[in-house]
Order: sequence, then structure tokens, then C-alpha cells
Amino acid sequence: MTMLDVADLHVSYGMIRAVQGVTLHVDKGEIVALVGSNGAGKSSTLLALAGLIKSTGSVRLKDRRIDGASAHIIVRSGMILVPEGRGTIGTLTVEENLEMGAYTRSDGWRKDLDKIYQRFAVLESRRTQMAQTLSGGEQQMLALARALLARPSLMLLDEPSMGLAPLIVRQVFEIIEELNREGTTILLVEQNASAALRVAHRAYVMESGRIVASGNADEVARDEQTSKAYLS
Repeated sequence: MTMLDVADLHVSYGMIRAVQGVTLHVDKGEIVALVGSNGAGKSSTLLALAGLIKSTGSVRLKDRRIDGASAHIIVRSGMILVPEGRGTIGTLTVEENLEMGAYTRSDGWRKDLDKIYQRFAVLESRRTQMAQTLSGGEQQMLALARALLARPSLMLLDEPSMGLAPLIVRQVFEIIEELNREGTTILLVEQNASAALRVAHRAYVMESGRIVASGNADEVARDEQTSKAYLS
């Protein structure tokens, strides 16, 4: 089953064409990596899919057209973005940040909050602490946990390893794999291509706003041109 189907996506900033005709798909249960150098258009692609910047093209989530929809409608439809830089609100507590993740829900989300604290014990111990006082790794855990409270079918992860120490990077990718095993589909944008391709099922390589290669993650990792450009 196709979870996300994107066709001919374009994003421009004035005269700059950041995304030029991107077509990709993510099947239910997959981790799909979108890799490439800085400025390739990866983050712009995710922002467009999340409804945070203007774009043209077709975006279908579970067979429903969502291109042009507002961000909160897209979240309610089951897709949520964990942005580059984590996007936690530093002047709110950990728990207040988590509550923001459930803003589209009217059901008993507090039961899910208890589960979040079981999964991320460090967040429970810091629930009354201001988010700005957390370490980079803890803020990334908070960003992931906040997104999970929206109960997404599909998570868009933008550079989750950015600025983190190698040990924390490994922990973050272990969490990503665990979430996927539990049923969350993931589209992963990551400059650390080696780490992304190790956890992904399939991958797309983006360059100058276009998809220039795609395939099974291990095939992309073994490709000589990709390896030389992004894995060396």
C-alpha cells in the first residue's frame, strides 16, 4: 500500500527553483531516505509536503490529495514533520512541549503521554524543566516524542542527527528503527547518508532540486557515484 505519493513537486523562492519536479513514493511500513548535499532541496521538499511552504504538484497521503492543505489539516490526516533544528519551544517545559503535539486531538491523549514517558525516561525526569535547558540529544528526543503524540501514520524527519555527538546519533537512529518496527512509516532527510542508508529500505538521491538516483538503500549505498559524492 502506498502511504505517500508525490508527483512533479516544485518549490521556488523568488527566482530560485529549490525543488524541480520531484516525484517519489513511500509505501506503508517503509523507511525511505532522501539524501544529498546541503542545498539540494531536501528540507524544502519536506516543508512543502507538510504544508509549511507553497508548492505545486500532486501530493497524496493514503490516496487523499493533500497538496494545498493547511499544515494542521495535514497533521490531522496522519502526517507530521519533525523539523530541522528540532523546533522545540525553549520557554515551555518539556511537558508543555509534549502537550503541543496533541493539539489536533480530542481523545484521551494523556494515556499516550504516559507511554511516551515510558519510552523516553529522560523526558519524564525532566518534565517540568524548560526545553531550552535540555541537551541537543534530549531536545531531539523531545521533538520525536512530541510528534508521536499526534499519532502519525507517516513521520517526516528532517536531519535528526544534526549537531549531535556520535553516541547520541546512534541512539536516535535506534529509536527511528524501533518506531518503524512498531508501524510508523518514515521519510527521512539526512545529510549523514551512511547512517540513513543503514536504516532505510529504499532511498532517493537529490541534487540541485531534482531526484538523480533511487533504489533499494543497499544498492544506493553501493553505487560508486553516490558513494564517492556522499559516503566518503
